[in-house]
Amino acid sequence: MNINILQIKCSNHTRVSDFFLVGFSMVKEAGLYLFVLIFIIYIISITANVFVIVIIANERRLHKPMYFFIGALSFLEIWYPSVTVPRLLWALFTEEQSISPIECFTQFFFHFSFGAIENFLLTVMALDRYAAICNPLHYSIIMSPNTCILLLLGSWLCGFLIVVIPCFEISQLSFCGCNIINHYYCDFAPLIKLSCSETSHVEKMVFVSSCFVILGCFLIIIMSYIWIIKTTLSFSVSFGRSKTFSTCASHLIVVVVFYTTTIFMFVRPRTGDFLHLNKIISVIPSIITPLLNPIIYTLRNKEVKEATWKTTRKWKGYHI
Repeated sequence: MNINILQIKCSNHTRVSDFFLVGFSMVKEAGLYLFVLIFIIYIISITANVFVIVIIANERRLHKPMYFFIGALSFLEIWYPSVTVPRLLWALFTEEQSISPIECFTQFFFHFSFGAIENFLLTVMALDRYAAICNPLHYSIIMSPNTCILLLLGSWLCGFLIVVIPCFEISQLSFCGCNIINHYYCDFAPLIKLSCSETSHVEKMVFVSSCFVILGCFLIIIMSYIWIIKTTLSFSVSFGRSKTFSTCASHLIVVVVFYTTTIFMFVRPRTGDFLHLNKIISVIPSIITPLLNPIIYTLRNKEVKEATWKTTRKWKGYHI
């Protein structure tokens, strides 16, 4: 559907029955190229994350808290892009841009829930590294299997709970007139912009929630690494320092990529600013990061690389 046709719908002041996701408006040929590119990235991302989970599950040497959480992150990165990418691919392939309010709010809930879960999970992974490096004698007690499971379940539970009220409040807003969402998924800022209700209370609530989750988790991660660096610098052997920094490097890279984009998109008091820029940047955490994470953890971790080669050779042996 052409964007000019969609713009006509902005003149209708009746209560909307459907939203229209603009996505990346372009000529059909360019849309097909984008479809192929995103489809390939999505398939590789899902395959890579499944591969990481299989390696960690099958390799006994990797049955440690650090790899347990890496596997949990890979599991999350299967679902996170799956909330938005298939719908985007469908729109690019068929040019069908309409989405019902129920589908829209459901997509909103799961997308932001999975985003919150990733914040909590990255924080747990930082605390795991802190316990391993700063308190190695009690590490096995602190990060026992039961504790790891509870931390993982707590991350998922908190991620879902913290989005319930904002999602409910947004679903209760009135949407009339223009029903065009300038995004490829149901994001908060463009939804608020379309509402004909008073939205200041919802914007404040979402802003506070975003600050609590994003900045709160980011602060804990930073504090963890400050103590890790302080402890590492006290090591008398340089080999111990390099090994410690190598262990933490993968997690730090993931944290920097994730939080650079997330803080820019959500920790702002005004939701109406930079809507188009937000749409472009959101591709990184929604599509690119789920592909980068398994690559980063695979290429930068010696044990994971060895387990990968071992698993690959084993699979090749089965097919000979």
